Amino acid sequence: MPDREEPAASAAVPLQPMPLSAGLYIVAGPIGNLGDLTARAADTLRRADLIACEDTRVTAKLLRAAGSTRPMQSYHQHSPHAATEALLDRMAAESIALVSDAGTPLVSDPGFELVRAARLRGLPVTTAPGPSAAIAALSVSGLPSDRFLFAGFLPPKDHARRLAISALATVQATLIFYETGPRLAASLAALDALLPGRNGCVARELTKLHEEVVCAPVAELAARYACGEPKGEIVLLVGPPAEQEAESAATIDAALLAALATMPVGKAAASVSQALGIARGDAYSRALALKAGG
Repeated sequence: MPDREEPAASAAVPLQPMPLSAGLYIVAGPIGNLGDLTARAADTLRRADLIACEDTRVTAKLLRAAGSTRPMQSYHQHSPHAATEALLDRMAAESIALVSDAGTPLVSDPGFELVRAARLRGLPVTTAPGPSAAIAALSVSGLPSDRFLFAGFLPPKDHARRLAISALATVQATLIFYETGPRLAASLAALDALLPGRNGCVARELTKLHEEVVCAPVAELAARYACGEPKGEIVLLVGPPAEQEAESAATIDAALLAALATMPVGKAAASVSQALGIARGDAYSRALALKAGG
């Protein structure tokens, strides 16, 4: 018997991903290693109508890793208000995915205004959670993790930096900062001077080929990085004050507040410095922070 004629094979039609519901999607990307992109984040990037991102060149690499060909639009801290309004108008009927250059959006990245505005309009906001450099560094630091405070970047100017550190002196939690290589030495020196005796950690290039995590007393870290300028993304952590240190800091604050009630900042600092035997510069920095509400 002759062979039966097989029906002609039809051309395979690629399946199109199902569209997402309208709204804003906060999508966390890797902090360095593309292997950390979650399956859900990749799926969201393939299905969103538009990807709002800081730098389209950086996000293009992320989209390739996710297998996404969705259109991108630059959206960052310098974008005009009209750009925010345009995205809000679109997300009433379309799905907008917001990504940052690395890690979780809104953590020292733009996006807060967009999320707040979306919620004020009653638009749905969904998270596709994933990596965060701050949490990743905390997890490998060996510092107390039951309470921590993310404080972003320290100010670049010395006086403002000292004020910011002084305002955090009595916080009973591990402090987490983002820092740059050129400013790391100055920040460590200021932390060592204003928060003496603390343990710390410098986590650099996390999840990347040249990852480095150095944990030691802050004084040792300050000496280690005093003569070199490390490259890459840096997370700087400082452990909480010891109980005795916290009590001493509280005593200083109480004395400064009492003095500030009747004296200007300079005289109050001088008075407390003499009475408690602390450096006048430290007393002055803390007095300024307290006067400003810190």
